[in-house]
Amino acid sequence: MRLAVAGKGGAGKTTISATAARLTARTGRRVVAIDGDANPNLAVALGLAPMADSRIQALPPSLVSRRLGGAGLIAPLDDMLDRFALPAPDGVRLLAMGAPAHADEGCLCSAHAVVSAVLEDLGAHPDWFTVVDMEASPEHLSRGTIRHADVVCLVAEPYYRSLETVRRMAALAAELPVARIVVVANKVRSAGDGEAIAEFCDRHGFELVGSVPWCDGVAAADRARQAVIDVPGTEPVTVAVAGICEALGIPVAV
Repeated sequence: MRLAVAGKGGAGKTTISATAARLTARTGRRVVAIDGDANPNLAVALGLAPMADSRIQALPPSLVSRRLGGAGLIAPLDDMLDRFALPAPDGVRLLAMGAPAHADEGCLCSAHAVVSAVLEDLGAHPDWFTVVDMEASPEHLSRGTIRHADVVCLVAEPYYRSLETVRRMAALAAELPVARIVVVANKVRSAGDGEAIAEFCDRHGFELVGSVPWCDGVAAADRARQAVIDVPGTEPVTVAVAGICEALGIPVAV
């Protein structure tokens, strides 16, 4: 399965993506985590050391060439993973989208094309699990970068601006050939929070697949530069993400 995780900035995309990747990898399944944000943070969220970003080779534009229907990888997928994927805890393999090295460099068109091509080729391995941590903008949707995802997961916080972002992104995702679009409630502090997101999903016809509670341990993990899954006191978050994975048909091991 290829899962793309989207939502407003700060909604919890990276925490959910990293936790889902680790939990799935613990089953022995092959897992590829793609940091699709030009301002990358997925490495530390997976449990790599803070300096790991300096060891990641971003996917270069030279990996793809133009062909009928769009860009495609010019090298076998396994060769590309062996060359560019950084090993992460529990056997996760981390890939990173290209990011600007300097100001005034121009657009990231080629970086998005590479991610799209990688996702397309990963479709030949339905027994693998791929998660793409998207950036906090609709660009992956407007460009069609995640058109080859099987599921788009929109992360919603219980307040208007986050929900409005979900509504807008859902409309764009619906125009892509993605089989399933779902919503996950995050940072839920009360029954009222959960009810607000559930009512929003009912009103717009969105599929709500799970809810992640507010947890002070998430911020503590970030301050300590550790993965949420590795920090005591964050078990409710881990269990909630495991439940969401299971609702999506993704086997996990807590």
